[in-house]
Amino acid sequence: MRFLMVTTFYPPHHFGGDGAYVDQLSEALRAGGHEVDIVYCYDAYRISSGKVERDREHNSKANTVYRLENRAGPLSPLYTQMTGRPGFKRPSLEAIFKNPYDVVHFHNISLIGGPGILSMSNAHVTLFTSHEHWSVCATHIFWKNRAKACDKRTCFSCQLRSGRPPQLWRYTNLLTRSFAKVDHIFAPSEFTKKTLLDHGIGRSISVLPLFAPAAFETLASSIPADAPSFLYVGRITRSKGIDKLIDLFKQRPHYNLKIVGDGDLLSMLKRKATNSTNIEFLGHVPRPGLAKLYRSAWAVILPSIAPETFGLVTIEGFAQGTPAIVRNVGGAGEVVRHTGAGIVYDTDEQALAAIDALATDRARRDRLGNIAREAFLNCYTEKTHVKVYLDKIRMMVARNDALVSS
Repeated sequence: MRFLMVTTFYPPHHFGGDGAYVDQLSEALRAGGHEVDIVYCYDAYRISSGKVERDREHNSKANTVYRLENRAGPLSPLYTQMTGRPGFKRPSLEAIFKNPYDVVHFHNISLIGGPGILSMSNAHVTLFTSHEHWSVCATHIFWKNRAKACDKRTCFSCQLRSGRPPQLWRYTNLLTRSFAKVDHIFAPSEFTKKTLLDHGIGRSISVLPLFAPAAFETLASSIPADAPSFLYVGRITRSKGIDKLIDLFKQRPHYNLKIVGDGDLLSMLKRKATNSTNIEFLGHVPRPGLAKLYRSAWAVILPSIAPETFGLVTIEGFAQGTPAIVRNVGGAGEVVRHTGAGIVYDTDEQALAAIDALATDRARRDRLGNIAREAFLNCYTEKTHVKVYLDKIRMMVARNDALVSS
């Protein structure tokens, strides 16, 4: 089959999991003999990062990568943000969509075309994956006024206080009309699926959990550290709850905390942890080194305050036989509850108790680590994910063929 992946961000011009997922899924499909093209918006990366970064090397496995740049520059993604339509990018996109694709798979489309891009697909099957909560939340993550998890919908004022241009299209039926063109939606968790259904998004939705890259499947050469050592991997932002995690480990100076990632809170947190020698900031860590960090950790901690759609770091940790300690918000806790490979908590006090429970009971930690590894091999590998993905596409093809012939 011939695929087109449509996404706002793509390596090396990306910030998080959605771009990485597109890359990994495309590589897996190509390895299975399929053709995969990718289109993304470089202008969106530039306006989102606030600067034009030097291109980092990335060896894409796609057949063709279309990197959209427009003479309008930052006006192009800004127009899309405010109107929900491709705007300046439409001519380039129309030329790409004219290719005979069997499957067009939309991912993060917030700045490459908004909901208006969904109706441009001419493929036999049109898919959408809800990596974030973009379709139902202007901030994408239910993070209200840059200050707290959303507790009540005051969307227009929240957009302004969050520094986002008003998205007036959200008050029209554009979103509903556009999603009517999508054959199927993949949600990474039951929480995300329910959120979409509660907001009237989509006709056909199934849960397809994310997977850890194949590079994580082989156990790293390192082993869990002798002294209790815990790991955080992700964006260093307030919505991720990382500042709360710093406070907890300042209370436990005999446990180590390693922090991988970057974000707007990094400088402040480094100052906050200046006198805490047990807290180490590692910045960006390439995949081989990250696998070793997962393997040597006693647990991965996911302290997000805003509701996650899934929580990929838990699966990456599971792949290396490392259990997870996860705040019970959004879809992040589902994997831990489903597998039993860790501890789910609600309060900071419970988080500290969970950290103590594993740090003082190595046998329990190792038992949970074995459960985590087994769960990964059974449910969250690239092979399992791609099989479910392709099976669903074949069902959609058969359904659409039946509708055409009837």
